Amino acid sequence: MNNAVSPSSGYWKRNQQKLAPALFLAPGVIMFLIYVLVPIFQSIWISFHDWDGLGASTWIGMANYVELLDDDTFYTSLKNNLIWLVLYLLSIPAGLAVALFLNQTVPGIRLYKSLFFFPFVISQVVVGLMFTWFYAPDFGLFSKILEWLTGEQIAILADERFVTYGIIVAGLWPQTAYCMILYLTGLNNINPEQVEAARMDGAKGLKLLWYVILPQLAPATFIAMVVTVIGSLRSFDLVSIMTAGGPYGSSSVLSYFMYEQALSEYGFRMGYGAAIAVVLFLIMMIFISVFIVRMLSQERNA
Repeated sequence: MNNAVSPSSGYWKRNQQKLAPALFLAPGVIMFLIYVLVPIFQSIWISFHDWDGLGASTWIGMANYVELLDDDTFYTSLKNNLIWLVLYLLSIPAGLAVALFLNQTVPGIRLYKSLFFFPFVISQVVVGLMFTWFYAPDFGLFSKILEWLTGEQIAILADERFVTYGIIVAGLWPQTAYCMILYLTGLNNINPEQVEAARMDGAKGLKLLWYVILPQLAPATFIAMVVTVIGSLRSFDLVSIMTAGGPYGSSSVLSYFMYEQALSEYGFRMGYGAAIAVVLFLIMMIFISVFIVRMLSQERNA
């Protein structure tokens, strides 16, 4: 029998440990390049053109961005996105509080976990419809409670002063459930020896939480921050379902504004919509980069 090893087989055996990780990562890297990086650069390129999505495109340089700076709807959408960002971050401490409660050993805890987990598994469309009915004048539960407390009703989704906040409350419900899941996973990986040692040293309550538990939950907090920031800035589903950007565009956000300009019946302005998408992408990258730099600096100092 010929036991000679072919050159290609010998190369694989010599470099198997180096090549195997690359081969496993290759499908994911290729998918990331095709479906993430390439569309990003295509969007940037389209933003410099006047294009209806069907015919030939015309190079117009920075004209879309200049027009964007003079568009009042852009500033309204940007302001609403910033409100979303600030208030959406409330889901992180809320999720932590719920996770700490559900991490206790009490009767019926499985039922409580199911109830708190429920918002995470239902569609954003369903959430939007539920809160639309919840806020509805005349028969909505919120309107009935408000009328009982103040003697009058407020049409939350028809009032320019409150509509954005009403939609954000609807979004906080499932987002809090998501953060809760992240923190529950983190709490299961807490080092019990450190907790016991801290308790023996007299640490309890908030001190135990701040100095012992929260540092070990840093990875979960980082993921929760990134996901929450991205979720707040790309909010679309709830705005589309609950108000369609109304009343009079007062609840519009950048993602919905982009959809209106590029894909809705109001006009197929792909270049203008791409410019909005690029601005939204840059805002996301700024916040995410800040979180990553801060996390890396904390790890170096640890």
